[in-house]
Amino acid sequence: MPGGVPEARHRVQEAMRAWGEPAERIEAAALIVTELVTNAVQHTSTRRIRCRLLRSADGVRICVWNRGRARIPAPASPGDTAGLPVGEAPTAGDLDADGALDRLSEDGRGLLLIDALAARWGTRAALAGRLVWADL
Repeated sequence: MPGGVPEARHRVQEAMRAWGEPAERIEAAALIVTELVTNAVQHTSTRRIRCRLLRSADGVRICVWNRGRARIPAPASPGDTAGLPVGEAPTAGDLDADGALDRLSEDGRGLLLIDALAARWGTRAALAGRLVWADL
């Protein structure tokens, strides 16, 4: 199943290039889909994961669905583990200082990246599985 991550990233990049999306949006989408599919692979016991890309006048939505209903890890709180005030976003300087990045919880780092790159993102759980989406 780990081969699904590069496959999803490649397909998203190809579709967005075909749509004429700007390079920076394509790169953001590639990072987001990498994180979402990786989370789906890590947090489900099924081999069935779907990735869908939706284009509208407002932008692009990346959707990743899997049959599992496992908890999606919350974005790591930098204030809780890196010595920064809670609720205050870390700056690059904060994360470089004294190995603060190393102290961030590994679970949820990717969601910090998604939160920074996406205009908005969310998750829905249902009997059939879990959907995680991000808008660019």
